[in-house]
Amino acid sequence: MEAETFMRFIFSALLVLTLAACASQGPTTNSSTTATNPASQQAVADALRKTASAKETINVDQSSVDQLTSPDADLWGRIRRGFQMPDLQSDLVDMQVNWYTQRPDYVQRMTERSQKYLYHIVEELEARHMPTELALLPFIESAYSPQALSVAKAAGMWQFMPGTGRTYNLKQNMWQDERRDVLASTSAALDYLSRLHDMFGDWQLALAAYNWGEGNVQRAIARNEAAGLPTDYQSLRMPNETRNYVPKLQAVKNIISNPQMYGLTLPSIPNHPYFVTVTTSHDIDVDMAAKLANMSSDEFRSLNPSFKKPVILGATQPQILLPFDNASAFERNLKTFSGSLSSWTTYTVTERAAPAAIAQKIGVDADTLMAVNKIPVGMRLKPGSTIVVPRGDDDDEDISADVAESAVLAMEPDVPDTRKMLIRVRRKQPIASLAVRYGVSVGQLKAWNRTRRDLVSPGQVIVLHVPVGKALPSEPGPERIATAAQPGGVEKISTRVADTKNVSRYDRKVGHSRGGVVKVSDPVSKPAKSTVSAASRGKSSKAASSQTSSKASKAPVASRPKTVAHAQKRN
Repeated sequence: MEAETFMRFIFSALLVLTLAACASQGPTTNSSTTATNPASQQAVADALRKTASAKETINVDQSSVDQLTSPDADLWGRIRRGFQMPDLQSDLVDMQVNWYTQRPDYVQRMTERSQKYLYHIVEELEARHMPTELALLPFIESAYSPQALSVAKAAGMWQFMPGTGRTYNLKQNMWQDERRDVLASTSAALDYLSRLHDMFGDWQLALAAYNWGEGNVQRAIARNEAAGLPTDYQSLRMPNETRNYVPKLQAVKNIISNPQMYGLTLPSIPNHPYFVTVTTSHDIDVDMAAKLANMSSDEFRSLNPSFKKPVILGATQPQILLPFDNASAFERNLKTFSGSLSSWTTYTVTERAAPAAIAQKIGVDADTLMAVNKIPVGMRLKPGSTIVVPRGDDDDEDISADVAESAVLAMEPDVPDTRKMLIRVRRKQPIASLAVRYGVSVGQLKAWNRTRRDLVSPGQVIVLHVPVGKALPSEPGPERIATAAQPGGVEKISTRVADTKNVSRYDRKVGHSRGGVVKVSDPVSKPAKSTVSAASRGKSSKAASSQTSSKASKAPVASRPKTVAHAQKRN
């Protein structure tokens, strides 16, 4: 059996390197395989060097040649031998064990899912001399699903939050989210866990910090120290999720240690690598890569879940993972393939526009454009946005490194451009009547004016947002327009007065006019001063009073507004 496995390894190593011969058409490869016997390692290295001599572009990573055979029948035995953490015994552990044993189908699914990734993680742990219990942590975090996404936006097998991912150099851009990348996220997770263990000197506290955050654990320890209490994991006050976190891991450890005791059966996982790493120098569609490897798109994405678009960019030097059994098919099909490896390119939006308008402009299907770029219905793109679009027949250029590095897709709700209006209400009335008059909803009016009231009072200034170009209500009306604002700021506009006929007898007697408006030419914080008429200052004159009552709609009114929202004050 060992001889057969070794020969398979030799074949796979030579096969992976042979893929580089197609570098002019597409991918080149870097092998990642293992062997334990020193003599076997030397034989493999000699074979690699002999094959590589024909191509200067091939890079052989000798450090990636590890173990191929093991005294363990499968990977589970190797994991058990690497357990280092002290066992945790508590009622919470028993409760978690019962939870898993009552769900054998769930345990079966997640352990079968793990067989693609476990060998690589165990290899990384052993290289760092870390406990192999940590290889069980993705069972707790994500049930070993690299596609997992939590409600808090934690992603991947190791459930990295966006900020923590960036701290550990996991790229998160338009093309790729390395929090889902099997190799990158595993390396980052083990870096993080190692740092936490150095910080707390205890694996249980390190795990609590991985779940809850190191700052929270540090403060919990400080509180216990101040109270003279123990500072171990079980003695700290913490949220229920963190309180159950280590017991969950201990429960999985107990099941892996002795599955028969709990009436469970673990799938056999061979103790050798599941995949090889391929690095492409040219753009290649995800579906095309899967097709050349004789894999379904779902199978391909299970090993390569970090790619967010339908095309893998050669400019990013991505690492593509392929199973051993599919490597020969990939190499053979790539040699005979004569078409284009990629059918996608990019387009940069120059002005704010809806996806349908952009699709019509560049001659592509609108539904395809929205689906490929994951643009929700009711959104439009901002200027400078980069979108993925089908390549033209005469376009054979790969997407540039600059676009691969800096492209962004910025969206906003596709609503009409509006202008801001301030109106002063003359009579007490329901806010619903204003909403009907100006074609807006009651909820919008209340939100714009930060009020819950259903009535507006005389003299109250109301904020409105109406679409640019929309016809305003015809006069007369129970309010008058005071100012207007365009999207870029408040501009001086022509003003008009509504409801000029309803000047009260008292107003005519004392010379008050309700026809005055505030003209604004500066930002809201610096309103312009309005002109003042003799009539509005209350000059006692029958002629002035008569003139005011007959020409109320034209007479400017004394006003010293502190803001635009302050209306004219009566004298």
